[in-house]
Amino acid sequence: MIFLFITLLLQANEVYVGELSGVISPASSAYILRAISFSEENDAICLILKLDTPGGLDESMREITKRILNSEVPVVVYVAPKGARAASAGVFILYSSHIAAMAPGTNVGAAHPVGMGGEKVDTVMAQKVTNDAVAYLKSLAKARNRNESWAEKAIRESASIDDETAQKIGVCEIIAENEQDLLNKLDGREVKIQDRIKKLATKSAPVKKLSMTLREKLLLILTNPNIAYILLLLGIYGLFFELQNPGMIFPGVVGGICLILGFYALHLLPVNYAGLALIILSAIFFILEIYVTSHGILTVGGVISLIVGSLILFESDVPFLRVSWEVIMLVTIIIVAFVVFLLTLGIKAQFKRPVSGKEGLVGETGTAKTDIDSSGGTVFVHGEYWNAISDSPIKRGKTVRVVEAKGIILKVEENL
Repeated sequence: MIFLFITLLLQANEVYVGELSGVISPASSAYILRAISFSEENDAICLILKLDTPGGLDESMREITKRILNSEVPVVVYVAPKGARAASAGVFILYSSHIAAMAPGTNVGAAHPVGMGGEKVDTVMAQKVTNDAVAYLKSLAKARNRNESWAEKAIRESASIDDETAQKIGVCEIIAENEQDLLNKLDGREVKIQDRIKKLATKSAPVKKLSMTLREKLLLILTNPNIAYILLLLGIYGLFFELQNPGMIFPGVVGGICLILGFYALHLLPVNYAGLALIILSAIFFILEIYVTSHGILTVGGVISLIVGSLILFESDVPFLRVSWEVIMLVTIIIVAFVVFLLTLGIKAQFKRPVSGKEGLVGETGTAKTDIDSSGGTVFVHGEYWNAISDSPIKRGKTVRVVEAKGIILKVEENL
């Protein structure tokens, strides 16, 4: 009992540190929500969230900001390390924090909603989305007593500022060289948590890192557009090979898993279903090319469908929410090369000499077991005795070569 009390007492004096690096996505949201809940359950002094992001999905960002606003422990958002940024959705997360901190050489801003939701909108809708984002960020600024006018500029004008300017105009409260410097500067600060004031004692507090779980790491990988795209293609072609060659098992198992994971990833990302349809259509074209003589038309159609579908698969105007050009071209080259390889094998098979049945005997050599002429004779070919005829007389014991198979009679000639 005493040991449990001491353990709980020590936990109550810990500072938890989480790290959000990369695109704001469902994986990021799940991780941060769990970190906040864990901090609340263990009565942490505060949760420090190290942030370095180019932005991300609006829905995930709102889940994070809403959870921070309702947190029972102080959440300190720290834009770090040096060279890091809090762009787009990162601005909202920084503004929602109880205490905003930045490392030297970092910047914040460029929060225009074009890069947040990933959807294409017309002029009227774009204005509505922008106004909504402005209102939301200004409400966060008001709740945390931060600069409201600059918040509007960050969205409407995509304004961006460095750490010193951010502190000067009231966007952040602290500039800290490193994590320990931040702990020193947080010590003694008073933070309003819901309806109470909490004084931070962080200077000598033990620090505990909160890492992503295996599930969150997997989710983070799946929400990478390039990974989702590759999984989708592996699934489509894996199932195709299994259907073409029943019993291979491996392509079917791998294809099924990849296809399910690919569709799950697409569910988490802003998908254009016209792009998805074009990618599936390209696979159909490539498959038909193997069986239908189209003189390359189906292959050209497949390449065009694949490239266009890949480009519009994810509806976003920012690079980190689209499939990269390098991946698209690499995948296209590999698929086309494989289709050409299969076509080459098929063409070679058309001209290949038969190796079984009576047709396969043509060109084989054997021995004349009797004298052979146009009236008949017997030869030993391919381990069997055959009736044979020849336009020119062949003496017994001579080596013969089969030139034609007529029913059960072979036409031969002397193999000189």
